[in-house]
Amino acid sequence: MQPLVAVILVGVPLAWLVGFAAYAYVDAPKYGMNPRKWALIAFVVPLFGFLAYVFERDELDYDPEEDPYAGGDDGRTGGFAVHESRQGEKRLGPAGTEADDGDDENDEWDDPDGVDL
Repeated sequence: MQPLVAVILVGVPLAWLVGFAAYAYVDAPKYGMNPRKWALIAFVVPLFGFLAYVFERDELDYDPEEDPYAGGDDGRTGGFAVHESRQGEKRLGPAGTEADDGDDENDEWDDPDGVDL
């Protein structure tokens, strides 16, 4: 095997693994994570170990103030928010029909008296 081919086939992937491990080792303490553990995972499990570190790190810096889906006291309930351009529109019921607004006189169904389906 020629030396250049050996460097390309062995050296380049090894350099990537060392780089991933070094990044995890330096970056992990910023998020309160064990740097030795994550550097070892990033080195031993090629690419997936580093991606696991990145995704695990991102889970630790969650801020509910910045989450657009978190329920807040600004009129949203349970994480449901209506876009400003859709304010004032009628609600939709099942299968895209308009939701019941309590007006039984304009009910399109011929339900028996006392039964509202």
